[in-house]
Amino acid sequence: METDTLTIEPAEPMTRDDLKADRPTWCPGCGDFSVLAMYQKFLVDRQYPQEKIATLSGIGCSSRFPYFINTHSVHFIHGRIIPFATALSLTRPELFPFVIIGDGDAFSIGGNHLTHAARKNVNLNVIILNNQVYGLTKKQTSPTSPLGFRSKTDPWGSRMTPVNPARQIIGAGATFFARASAANPKHLIQMYERMSAHEGFSVLEVLSECVQFFKGSFDGASSGKGGDFVEIGPDHDVTDEGAAFALAEKPFPGVFGVFHEVRRTTLNEMEQENIRAVAPAELQRPTVDKLKDSFNRLT
Repeated sequence: METDTLTIEPAEPMTRDDLKADRPTWCPGCGDFSVLAMYQKFLVDRQYPQEKIATLSGIGCSSRFPYFINTHSVHFIHGRIIPFATALSLTRPELFPFVIIGDGDAFSIGGNHLTHAARKNVNLNVIILNNQVYGLTKKQTSPTSPLGFRSKTDPWGSRMTPVNPARQIIGAGATFFARASAANPKHLIQMYERMSAHEGFSVLEVLSECVQFFKGSFDGASSGKGGDFVEIGPDHDVTDEGAAFALAEKPFPGVFGVFHEVRRTTLNEMEQENIRAVAPAELQRPTVDKLKDSFNRLT
């Protein structure tokens, strides 16, 4: 007796067109355009299954990312995307989550969440687009604004010591930290690759100029504007925390590349150990049966 068989055609390779969504609405010349373009290229190069990519953001100019990329996306409330992303990482290990946030979201209202996610070593990729200003709300001093920066909140010039992202994140316990620039796309995509290959809490700081409210802020890192883009040399030991802190203290705009990378047990691995220890039988049950039980409890 002949039986019908289902033939599944192999999926076509994902292209940049597959990832395009709404047209970006940033100001002309914004560094975020480059960051988005290289993010799309990176995803195409890696060929993650499109249905398993998650692009997550908080609030701010950079956090408009989810509208401009055709992946599973979440545009969450200000400063709270890290807890949401942590839950997603722990409960859906088959996904590839990428968090895109700004310097205000990361180091101000969301600073506590960033610190503790780093300490716990959640398996996450966090891209911080640092423009050193609150651009979405039209030029207020941000946690990373330099001393003397004049804004609507500091018309006399900021007198507050700015956050040093490298020092703070490495000190909090992140197992990977790197710095890139939106003005150097070739290097940027290399850092995407390094970040995504790391298992643990991975942070990539990207200097992304706000041409509307802080024009010329990163000229010092651009050879085309009289500056110098200095990459971390091959002799740097990424496992040496002291050496990473030494790089973090270099005068602005500092150096670019991987500051710190070590392997440490992730929160995800610890949670899986706990689950296997307390509920071995539950792990063997088909997922559909678990879903039916959940629905039955609601009725």
